[in-house]
Amino acid sequence: MNPRIPESLNPFYYKSETRNQKPETKAAGIYIHIPFCIKKCHYCDFYSITDHSLIEKYVESLALEMEMHDKSGLVFDTIYIGGGTPSVLKTAQLFRIIEKAFFAFQITSDPEITLEANPGTVTFESLRSFKDSGINRINIGIQSFENANLRFLGRIHSAEDGETAVKLARDAGFDNLGLDLMSGLPEQSKKAWISELGRAVRFEPDHLSCYMLTYEAGTRMHSDMKSGIITPLPEDDSASIFETTTRFLEKAGYIHYEISNFASSVDKQSRHNLKYWSHIPYIGLGPSAHSFNGTARSWNVKSVSDYIKKIGAGTLPLEGSEALTREQRIIEAVFLGFRQKSGIDIRLFNEKFNLGFRDIFSEAISDLSRKGLITVNNDKCALTEKGTVLLDTVCAEFVCREL
Repeated sequence: MNPRIPESLNPFYYKSETRNQKPETKAAGIYIHIPFCIKKCHYCDFYSITDHSLIEKYVESLALEMEMHDKSGLVFDTIYIGGGTPSVLKTAQLFRIIEKAFFAFQITSDPEITLEANPGTVTFESLRSFKDSGINRINIGIQSFENANLRFLGRIHSAEDGETAVKLARDAGFDNLGLDLMSGLPEQSKKAWISELGRAVRFEPDHLSCYMLTYEAGTRMHSDMKSGIITPLPEDDSASIFETTTRFLEKAGYIHYEISNFASSVDKQSRHNLKYWSHIPYIGLGPSAHSFNGTARSWNVKSVSDYIKKIGAGTLPLEGSEALTREQRIIEAVFLGFRQKSGIDIRLFNEKFNLGFRDIFSEAISDLSRKGLITVNNDKCALTEKGTVLLDTVCAEFVCREL
């Protein structure tokens, strides 16, 4: 199938302005969305459905979407299978998806292939099969080791299920294992959060993502907050928990490389997610998935049924696209750069935008340095520990004052 893709909607079509720019040399990434869940968690605003009757047809449609994308000149070195709950798929279905990706895209010889998995949906046999299918990195959505917290979040697994899943993943041969934890729950104390971190670290995961609970519009948790059923943790307490996370995990030997992410070593950092934070191109497959080509972004339709219909009609399942202005790209470079512990690479920024970083942001740099929120040297502009807690404030100073 070789459908004609409208240039205005093709996320990897480079218009004349883009074609004349210096080409991106770093390998791109592939994100594959699996929108099926057993149950929708109370806090989750990612697109997912609990009806599994369309899974097989969906897997077929994913394969067709891979064929439709214009990949000319692109090399990929990461595949990230997220959701939803990808681990609800049969091993044979996951294998077909990965196999098709290798057929449809030019993938390097040592790709990072990540699968998101939830406790309660995996066994030793399934995990071993995932490993055998080529998945070499697994990220387990633990969220908490306390049953009361898991019930509050609407998770389907117990604390014991979570611990078992981690052990089984190691037994199945995964030597690149990540855990997701959630902090900032109502009335959560610093002591209780330290206990959670301690239990996680005892498993010696290679990667930890520690996210603060947010109340996203359209979720049950947001509705409960609006109606007064839930009272969010005070901002000062959330900030204290954030600082505790950094100190505890760094003391345990983890590298704090992104505002919410920690790795046991540099080679265990999420290569795929680093693409998002470094403005490196990626293709998103499946409903609600986003793609980025360096200067433009596009996104797919949300509905699984609409997605399957569009694919069946021989068209990319795109809902819209946006060509980023130069100003938008500068803003994103600042925000994403500050999310990383290493900060903004001043030399690369100057080369990319043909600007002098120190010149255009001189007032913000002077003010924020004086307040102890950022540090600046010849090569980097990065947040201090104090500044990390105030990321949004720092970014607003750069964006609002200078652009």
